[in-house]
Amino acid sequence: MTTTIIRGGTVVNADRAFKADVLCVDDKIVAVGQNLEVPAGAVEIDALGQYVMPGGIDTHTHMQLPFMGTVTADDFFSGTAAGLAGGTTTIMDFVIPNPKQSVLEAYHQWRGWAAKSAGDYTFHVAITWWDESVHRDMGTLVREHGVNSFKHFMAYKNAIMADDETLVRSFTRALELGAIPTVHAENGELVYMLQQDLIKKGITGPSAHPLSRPPEVEAEAANRAIAIANVLNTPVYIVHVSCAESLDAITRARAKGQRVYGEALAGHLVIDDSVYQSEDLEFARAHVMSPPFRSKHHQEALWQGLRGGNLHTTATDHCTFCAEQKAAGKDDFTRIPNGCGGVEDRMSVVWDAGVNSGKLTPSEFVAVTSTNAAQIFNMYPRKGVVAVGADADILVWDPEATRTISAKTQYAKGGFNVFEGRTVRGNPSHTIAAGKVVFANGELRAVEGAGRHVDRPAFAAVTAR
Repeated sequence: MTTTIIRGGTVVNADRAFKADVLCVDDKIVAVGQNLEVPAGAVEIDALGQYVMPGGIDTHTHMQLPFMGTVTADDFFSGTAAGLAGGTTTIMDFVIPNPKQSVLEAYHQWRGWAAKSAGDYTFHVAITWWDESVHRDMGTLVREHGVNSFKHFMAYKNAIMADDETLVRSFTRALELGAIPTVHAENGELVYMLQQDLIKKGITGPSAHPLSRPPEVEAEAANRAIAIANVLNTPVYIVHVSCAESLDAITRARAKGQRVYGEALAGHLVIDDSVYQSEDLEFARAHVMSPPFRSKHHQEALWQGLRGGNLHTTATDHCTFCAEQKAAGKDDFTRIPNGCGGVEDRMSVVWDAGVNSGKLTPSEFVAVTSTNAAQIFNMYPRKGVVAVGADADILVWDPEATRTISAKTQYAKGGFNVFEGRTVRGNPSHTIAAGKVVFANGELRAVEGAGRHVDRPAFAAVTAR
């Protein structure tokens, strides 16, 4: 039996903050209160002057992802270990079947890869094609494998893009099963056309990437996904909202009572599109992700969305490629593997840019980094709260601790960090996952295979066929 007590801190949940000790036995929180008795043999953590918060949930990662002819640098062990160092105790990754690949086969493939995870993990499953087997497999995934969300790429033409028919069929099936559809909102036809036009004009470097994916391309797809969901009466979750126009679409729909949820990436909150104009082409390629980083006014819009409750979660889209992998697109920007890191730094970046600036309160920070994700994806109150009965996934957060982010000191692989050189104030002193101290004062104690798959029950279904 492992017993851990956190003494003298201020517990911060999404709804309130209060002084309390927190007692964990094995992988559960068993007591929250003042002056708790310390059991014999317990690991004791002094949290005086610090916050005690639920472990972070990154709703969007891609570990060990085969993509654009290569595989991401971080596998499930290195990626989740890096997350633990930064205070993220649960990741939500993606099963992405190849076109015509059995959805169940792909799911079991990803589950095998994820067995080495150091922290807890769960999956969104992408619907990249459609026939009756996909309809059947979605039911099996929901009923037997704890999946309650399905991803739809509206981009990546000639690869994994879902057309409107697939969206309609999959959204309808998700509603029947009590699952929530999620979408990558970019008009893949427009992106493809713009890419080809830019290449014909001889604009082949990374500066072309944001030109091929302007905000209007994202907004059109977001509006279309929201409209389809509205007609079908299904909720919908829009991943990596990067621009004011997409946020406007979400805000309008929510004002009319539609269940639409939005996700913001830590990178989109603090990095602007000037990175693509760098004369250092390796640097510019390292920032190629989709949607791209936007001009500064979009960042303020995203912060307003988080404050105003129209954006609900923060994530990273952690998808790391090294310089050699990114160099596959040195002569053609469309061949640059899309993706950036961040799972290790999201919590500190959002705290520093959000809480320290007054944009977010500590409780709002907990909501957008953990609690809202747990509630939207039906993991609450197992995850997302410091309370009796919850998983013992806990951060002891030092609001005054500073560090300068650098690829030289990160645990994540890939050899690059989009937050390079940013000094952040507010970092975890301790990360506890499933009741065990896995990060303490700069020392990472991640254990390969210690992470658990998190089953997420279906929501109340319209029908159950």
